[in-house]
Amino acid sequence: MTYCVAVKLNAGMVFLSDSRTNAGLDQISTFRKMIVYEKPGDRFMCLLSAGNLSVSQSVREILQVEQLEDVDGGEPITIWNARSMFDAARVLGAAVRHVYERDGDSLQRAGVEFNVSMIFGGQIQGEGMRLFQVYSAGNFIEATSETPFFQVGESKYGKPVLDRVITPETPLDEAAKCVLVSMDSTLKSNLSVGLPLDLVVYEANQLQSDKITCIDHENPYFRMLHNTWGQKLREVFDSIEHPTWDGSHTDVPLLSTGPHCQPLRKITNAREKLI
Repeated sequence: MTYCVAVKLNAGMVFLSDSRTNAGLDQISTFRKMIVYEKPGDRFMCLLSAGNLSVSQSVREILQVEQLEDVDGGEPITIWNARSMFDAARVLGAAVRHVYERDGDSLQRAGVEFNVSMIFGGQIQGEGMRLFQVYSAGNFIEATSETPFFQVGESKYGKPVLDRVITPETPLDEAAKCVLVSMDSTLKSNLSVGLPLDLVVYEANQLQSDKITCIDHENPYFRMLHNTWGQKLREVFDSIEHPTWDGSHTDVPLLSTGPHCQPLRKITNAREKLI
C-alpha cells in the first residue's frame, strides 16, 4: 500500500509520498510514487500515485508521450504544451484509459483489479495553481478552497491533523510540517507505509522548485518531528482531566442528567426472573 498527500494553498503547494509497496508479508519493496514534470519558467507539475504498481508505472511512462486532439484543430495536446492544468489532467486521464484498454482485460482474467489513484497538480504559465485527484476510470475532480488537500492510499490515519490545521491561508512551511506529521501518524499506525519519503514544496508563480528532497531514517528534521509529536501528544493527553461521574471535583462531569441524553436501558431483578 502507500500514502500520498498534496495540499493547495494561497502561497503554493505541498506534495508528499512514501515509497513502500507490498504484495504480501514477504514481498516488500521500495518504489518511488512521485515524479516531477518541470519546464522552468513555463510549467511545474507533480504526480503522485497509489494502487497497482504495474498500472501506475505504465501510466507514468505513457503520460510523457500521450496526446489528445485539440478541438480547435491545433497540434495535439500533451502535458508539455497544454495551455492549462485542466488540459494536462485530461491528458493524464487519457493515459489511464490507454493503459486500461491495453491491459484491463488481461488483468481481469488473471484476477487482478485495475486499481490506480493519482494526485496531479501544479501550475502552467498564464493561470493559477490547480490540483486534481484522478481515478481508475480516468475521470478526475479538482481541489477547492473548501477542500484544499487530496489523499490517496492509506489516508485515514493522517487525515485528522490535516482537517484541523490546513486552510487556504496556511503558510507553506506550516503546511509542510503538517503533511509530515500526517505521514508520521500513518507510519506509526500502518506497516504498509514506509520510508523513504519524497517531499516537494512549490511557491506560487515560480514555475519551478528547488525545495525537493528525499527523507530517510537518518533525516534529522523528520526524526525530531517524530519524537516531538509523540511527546507533545502525550503531554496534551495527560493535561486533560480524567472522566468524573459526578460534579464533586469538577465542573464537567461525564454523567449526563439531561432529559435528551438518556441511555436505552432495561433493568430486571432476581424476583422478575423467577416469575
